[in-house]
Amino acid sequence: MALETWLIKVKTAISHSFDAVRTTPPTTKLVPKKSGGTVGVLAFEIAGLMSKLLHLWQSLSDKNIIRVRNDSISLEGVRKIVSNDEAFLLGLACAEMVENLRHVAKSVSRISKRCEDSNLRSFENLFDNFANSGYDPHGWVLNWKEVEARNKKIDRYVTRTVNLYREMDELSVMENGLRKLLQSRKNNDVHDASIKEQKVIDLQQKIFWQRQEVKYLKERSLWNRSFDTVITMLARSIFTILARIKLVFGIGHGFLSSLPRSLSASATVHPSENPNSCNFVSGPLKSPNLEQKKDHHAYTFFDLNSKFLKPPPTTLGAAALALHYANVIIVIEKMIKSPQLVGLDTRDDVYGMLPDSIRSSLRARLKGVGFSASDPMLAGEWREALGRILGWLSPLAHNMIKWQSERSFEQQNLVEKTNVLLLQTLYFANKEKTEAAITELLVGLNYIWRFEREMNAKALFECSNYFNGSSLNLQNSS
Repeated sequence: MALETWLIKVKTAISHSFDAVRTTPPTTKLVPKKSGGTVGVLAFEIAGLMSKLLHLWQSLSDKNIIRVRNDSISLEGVRKIVSNDEAFLLGLACAEMVENLRHVAKSVSRISKRCEDSNLRSFENLFDNFANSGYDPHGWVLNWKEVEARNKKIDRYVTRTVNLYREMDELSVMENGLRKLLQSRKNNDVHDASIKEQKVIDLQQKIFWQRQEVKYLKERSLWNRSFDTVITMLARSIFTILARIKLVFGIGHGFLSSLPRSLSASATVHPSENPNSCNFVSGPLKSPNLEQKKDHHAYTFFDLNSKFLKPPPTTLGAAALALHYANVIIVIEKMIKSPQLVGLDTRDDVYGMLPDSIRSSLRARLKGVGFSASDPMLAGEWREALGRILGWLSPLAHNMIKWQSERSFEQQNLVEKTNVLLLQTLYFANKEKTEAAITELLVGLNYIWRFEREMNAKALFECSNYFNGSSLNLQNSS
């Protein structure tokens, strides 16, 4: 009896929903209610910010920091064309993490203006003061246990908000489909009209349940949370992450000379000794002298950090060629793997991608080289040499593409991030050394390509002679 009553209520609710769908044209976009100070549609942007903070925190784990120290800055390509100064490379890793955090903080600062709490509305000033002096008046830096609990909560919010986005998108597709179905139903005969009427009813039922799912997820996700609630979570995470960065990279209080290119040998990676504490502490660097304080007094922590990330004029980043050279190297790599498949048009296309500096050096290297390339031993030596060059150059090129794609406009929110650092790409690579390596690859490719063509031509010629000789023998015998 209770089951029958419940079924009657559901049937009545569905019937009312169908009436609403019939009388109200479906919309392609859901507009959040502007009441209660909830974040509404901004939930998706906030979920993206939270996802970035979670990734930043994970990249600062003891395991990942040790990996940066032992693997990332030890890449052969990094040592050859970026720098072999370990302190400088660690400084680049630190500066990039700080810059990523600063970008998130800027977005949080913009959203915080909607908060009711005056302290949250002042997030930008509080964060700058904390970065410069370590001053945390509201105790926003969390300890280790608090961080773990808070991150689990944030992760749940992100997951639910991602699901909400997916379900709202599905609802929009359904409503668009219903609108098209209602429009097409007008110009049909009686038989087709009855079939489409059933389709309309079925789709209306699906829309009803989809709206219930969207409503449920709005209640459980960031959509219905207040600005104060979400900004508090974001602010505490940002403060804690910056404290962690300063801890593991040994950055102390105040306007430090901890990010210039002449990092001291003591500015090494320091995993947390006490896993239950993540509070801000002074690093192992010595306090700057008075002259250093005067020099840095005009700059904030983030100013110094941005200066450090600016590529020197001798690098590909300064010449805006890092991404282009990465594509060139990857194309050459494919050609070296299958030189027999490279046609004249492909060679011309690659040559067209080269800047004037590489073209001139390539012409100089190929000047006086004979047209014959029939020495198999020399071809083998070139293959080995090209393999060695690609062994250290190719990872930097692929990392450059990966790093750039993760930061493209379409990939800004709610995507998986890797731990590729800018120092592992071609951005800080020395332009002259990189061009010399590319030139070497092209010279070797030129010989291997001509060798393969000559070997193929020779094989075809011998095969042709063989068949011609066989045909002459057959004619003579006949």
